[in-house]
Amino acid sequence: MKKLTILSIISAAALFSASCTKDFADTNTDPSVVTTPDVAALFAYSCENIESYQGTEWVWENLEQLLRFSQHLTTDPYELSNNVNSRYRVLYNNVLPNLVEIRRYSSGLSDADRYRNIRAATYVLGILHALKTTDMNGSLPYTQAIQARYTGELRPAYDNQKTLFDTWLTELTLAIDTLNQPATNQVSFGQSDIYYANNWLHWAKLANSLKLRIAVRYEKADVNVAKRVFREVMESAAGVIEETSQFKYDRPTWNPIGNDIDYRSPRFGTSSIINFLKSTNDPRLPIYFTPNDLVGDFQDTLAKYNKTLPSFINVNDPMVQWQGGPADWTTDPVKANWYKTTFDAGGNNKWRLIGFINKKFFAPRYGSNTTGRLVDYMVTRAEVCFYIAEFIQKGYGAGFDTKGTAEDWYKRGVESSLRTMNAIAQAAESTTGLTGDGSAQITAYLNHPNVKFNGVNDLERIYIQQYLNFYKLANEAFTFCRRTGYRGTLPRIIPAMPGTSPYRAAMRWMSPRWALITKIG
Repeated sequence: MKKLTILSIISAAALFSASCTKDFADTNTDPSVVTTPDVAALFAYSCENIESYQGTEWVWENLEQLLRFSQHLTTDPYELSNNVNSRYRVLYNNVLPNLVEIRRYSSGLSDADRYRNIRAATYVLGILHALKTTDMNGSLPYTQAIQARYTGELRPAYDNQKTLFDTWLTELTLAIDTLNQPATNQVSFGQSDIYYANNWLHWAKLANSLKLRIAVRYEKADVNVAKRVFREVMESAAGVIEETSQFKYDRPTWNPIGNDIDYRSPRFGTSSIINFLKSTNDPRLPIYFTPNDLVGDFQDTLAKYNKTLPSFINVNDPMVQWQGGPADWTTDPVKANWYKTTFDAGGNNKWRLIGFINKKFFAPRYGSNTTGRLVDYMVTRAEVCFYIAEFIQKGYGAGFDTKGTAEDWYKRGVESSLRTMNAIAQAAESTTGLTGDGSAQITAYLNHPNVKFNGVNDLERIYIQQYLNFYKLANEAFTFCRRTGYRGTLPRIIPAMPGTSPYRAAMRWMSPRWALITKIG
């Protein structure tokens, strides 16, 4: 009996042991570890994160620094933050990892070819944000980046900007070639493609448009590369971004800035830009800025209390309600005093003489607003049109079909800019600039003597419209000023104001590590 009992125990233990080791890996798998990734979910995360971090970027970087350096606006010169460059963290933490994983996973599937468009789109999205990151950082890890989990590479090399630009141009070209193929049986992202809803042609158009962004940055380092890329884009069957394929983020409740638009100091318009908008009757004037308090029967009030406005204001100006000031407050402290001081017009009348930027245009939920919608256009039709017009005007379009003259593309860009900015204002429930279908105002604006091509300074007219169009793309505004010298040494139609040169500002703002951008700008 004792022997039988011992044998029974041993047999039971063996049986128990066998039952425990059977399917051991399945039983003990950590349920929090995903072994089969959902490529749509991965893509959605990267799509969302190229926009969702931008609230802090707008407050601390765009409004406090970039748009000041480009003289699009001005603010208190003593309010500067070092809380900048969040784009860098986002690139490596929130954008590239998922995109690289999509490529790795889908390439190993038995039906990998059905995922080729998905892989192509990941390159376009990643390069969009990586280009923005190198603009302010110079060299970046890219060709060896995000490889730790696959190869153990923990110290990826920093690629200089020439390597980055060349790599991205190659990747974008391959993506375009892929996206141009018939999409039969291609797997889609479903609702996770929040930008183009799996319209692969639109992704190809975005890729071509990003190639142009790179080309204008490359121009002064190697003009032949810029010319080659320009030709590739113009000869591409996919074409460039159009009105219906602008790269925009549109989430009804998205409220990244809100009342932080006044964080530490309000923002105001500079005299140079406001005076030009006034002189050309630009429809974007009430979109970009708010009027001061010199409206209605203000002159009667002045007469009643025997008050005289400061000498910089012409009371007979039919657009007297639009006033700007110095870009650098220290260059004209007398006028700059009116940024933060109201004018005593007698009685209980305290008037603002210099208006703010249009806060609701930038922050639709500013104040008590609860229904305005922020629509962020990250790559626009107008931007692309102006690049094409610029390159044709410089003579880079010889020997191939540019699908129009420099003037044609310039007009397309101006119209698209006016309509897009008006659409942003409409969504924000802010002040708009166009009435009806806008055609009459657009035609009048294009025929204004300081807007119309005149055969003398047409390149500067292209530059002016690029500059005016970048009011909601601060990174591109700053990069534009740095690469062209505009607002620093070139302008004739719009004089640059003393003070915040984009070059000096850039040197103050961060340690320059640019390998290629310093040559460009």
